[in-house]
Amino acid sequence: MKYDFDAVINRRNTRSYKWDQSEKLFGDKDIMPLWVADMDFESPPAVKEAILRRVEEGVYGYSVSSEPYKEAITSWFKRRHDWNIQPEWMTDSPGIVTSLSLAVELYSEPGGEVIVQSPVYYPFYDVINMNGRKVAKNPLILQNGRYEMDYDQLEGLMKGGAKLLLLCSPHNPGGRVWEREELLKLGELCLAYGVTVISDEIHCDLTLSGHTHYPFASLSEELANITLTTLAATKTFNLPGIQTSFIVASNPDLKRKFDMRLKTLSLHMAHYFAPDAVQAAYNEGDEWLDELLVYISGNVDYAISYMSEHLPQVKVMRPEATYLLWIDCRGLNRDINGLKQLMFKEAKVAFSEGSVFGSEGEGYLRINLACPRSILQEALERFSEAANHSL
Repeated sequence: MKYDFDAVINRRNTRSYKWDQSEKLFGDKDIMPLWVADMDFESPPAVKEAILRRVEEGVYGYSVSSEPYKEAITSWFKRRHDWNIQPEWMTDSPGIVTSLSLAVELYSEPGGEVIVQSPVYYPFYDVINMNGRKVAKNPLILQNGRYEMDYDQLEGLMKGGAKLLLLCSPHNPGGRVWEREELLKLGELCLAYGVTVISDEIHCDLTLSGHTHYPFASLSEELANITLTTLAATKTFNLPGIQTSFIVASNPDLKRKFDMRLKTLSLHMAHYFAPDAVQAAYNEGDEWLDELLVYISGNVDYAISYMSEHLPQVKVMRPEATYLLWIDCRGLNRDINGLKQLMFKEAKVAFSEGSVFGSEGEGYLRINLACPRSILQEALERFSEAANHSL
């Protein structure tokens, strides 16, 4: 391959959220961190070059985005996802979670119920609870080794008055890529009961071979009219520290509300470096991403094979997207604190403990596979040896 994803980059002492907090968070500076979802790979060279050109300008004043920036986004989603986004549908936001929080505030009532499909990305719960709303769980069903939606229970929540749904597509932590028919069935219920959908599709570009991501708002004009989609280049190209994302809403009323709230909070200004980085990534990052997906798929295969051979008590859910691996550790007979003890004290690794994704995730762990295979190998060896020692 052209890009060397096996190269080990020392990220310690770089103010890394992932690598420089192990002692503070887990009690040991030598813990291997495979938890928070950023990659241990360099971003595409074109991104670095674009940022350096911007640095060399030397005056870091207030900035705006540009038409070429918007064209890079619309071109990317047309060729990668067959979605014709119009530039006037887009608004920049500092981050996905910011967008989710604003959406909960704007499109639901205080004390109202907001639907999540648990287990799910833990900030979903935070943006609901911290905005004074109530979490309405639509637990996913584990069927044939993957998650499926429970439409009957979901319809009950909608009949009960829930008017906002946070959709995680592709799903984190389970790695599901929702099929077109699944999303259409979900959409039928939302249209029937007047439910607005906030679709978090940050992992859409990380769909693995054999699967197709369908943007929820692309399925029909009627569904687009009830949907606000949150998107970013940050997961795709390892740019989370640049703090950039955007929303897409073809419904002018939904978008107007969102834009007004952003301006009220003075969050509407462009980050000095972000548009250049995003534009370079979307215009010149196809080859890098294609090779990354091959490498991630190899890490998936390696991890599943390793766990099957060395720790068969753990059941692994094969992801269809993302670089995250959701593993069922209930066969180890450890509670939440027991799993933390196993990871942090005995194995000296940090995966994400499953209950933070909802009570349905208790007994599970999430492993970040976006690292050189040598790091993944050592982490799995540490974990398996420690788990086997205690069995």
